[in-house]
Amino acid sequence: MLAIDGLTKRFGEKVAVDRVSLEIPAGSFVGVIGRSGAGKSTLLRMINRLAEPTSGRVSFAGVDVTALRGAALRRWRRDAAMIFQQFNLVGRLDVMTNVLLGRLDHATPARAMLGLWSDEDRALALSALDLFDMAALAAQRTETLSGGQQQRVAIARALVQEPRLVLADEPIASLDPRNTRLVMDGLQRMNRDYGITVICNLHALDVARAYCDRLVGMRAGRVVFDAAPEELTESLARDLYGLEAGEALGEVASPDDAGAPAVSAPVAA
Repeated sequence: MLAIDGLTKRFGEKVAVDRVSLEIPAGSFVGVIGRSGAGKSTLLRMINRLAEPTSGRVSFAGVDVTALRGAALRRWRRDAAMIFQQFNLVGRLDVMTNVLLGRLDHATPARAMLGLWSDEDRALALSALDLFDMAALAAQRTETLSGGQQQRVAIARALVQEPRLVLADEPIASLDPRNTRLVMDGLQRMNRDYGITVICNLHALDVARAYCDRLVGMRAGRVVFDAAPEELTESLARDLYGLEAGEALGEVASPDDAGAPAVSAPVAA
């Protein structure tokens, strides 16, 4: 169970996240939705402790995450893997090595520094790449891949961390419809096949409804909606997104446009 209690983040006079409280059971697939600047990214970064909360508390399985320091904090960041919109891969390295970087906390510092990965680590990385249809590109330089392929590498890297929780921050924001589906299918497999809790910031409501079993809507740093996807009516969505409602509801671009997240249904379990 991930428990968030009164979590707040201030940047000077600006309140980015305002007293957010949530309980997320293990094995959930939660979509955090809302317009740009609603506080979604800051919330995920505080859960992972990449951003320090101004006040409030995060706990996981009874452990106070906000109190962790040193090695305990590094273990938490391994257990709560982040997936970013920008991929954060090392372009000059090959795909396999980028995925193996997710094993850094599982190797001794000397072995990791010298790239002396064990056969078990390599097998795990190759298996993760195969899961996302990327094994054939294991030896290819990462900078030569498409955006969608790079995001799948980033997800494979997160998987080999053996996390208990995955925090995905707008992972499909810059992807075309095909890669949107492939990335979301990958996150769904992590959730369904491995029982990993997934919290995913999303802008497109058709994607959120197709993949998530719970939606948390944020506006101006506060949670204003928390229910099953089918309970989010068009009227509530328009109220949540304001001027961005047309884009979120898929009214600006058609499903055939390159940037439109054309997703009609999740894959079968």
